[in-house]
Amino acid sequence: MTTTTTDVTNQAYGWLSRSEAWLDSKGKGAWIALMVLGFIFFWPAGLALLAYMIWSKRMFSSHKHHRNHGAAWGGCGRGQGRHFRSSGNTAFDSYKEETLRRLEQEQQDFESFLGRLRDAKDKAEFDQFMDERSREARAPKAEQGNPEDGSSPFA
Repeated sequence: MTTTTTDVTNQAYGWLSRSEAWLDSKGKGAWIALMVLGFIFFWPAGLALLAYMIWSKRMFSSHKHHRNHGAAWGGCGRGQGRHFRSSGNTAFDSYKEETLRRLEQEQQDFESFLGRLRDAKDKAEFDQFMDERSREARAPKAEQGNPEDGSSPFA
């Protein structure tokens, strides 16, 4: 039985891609644990894993499966138009479009509500500060006493 270099290369890439898929399924913590173990047992392996994680954007990705992220939505995000993949069913696609539009509107309404809430809280805190400040400004005058009635603060 003979093996060619292409067969060996394909087997190696198969093993590596299966390992990569397995680590992706476990999340970012598995990648970090493997990198730390690489540094502990053989530092060049840990360094290579760190470089690969940075190069493939695994280190800074907030999503568990970053490769598939945005595949169905085409990178849909705030400020970008919705470019989702069609399901082939126009009724479902229009339902999905309407639901997304409604959810985006609810999110905008909620964010504006939170803004008004923060503004009201800031105003209440400022008004409380100004009331306390004016009370403190009036308090020393009352403590000094009235010179017309003969009272003295030093009595």
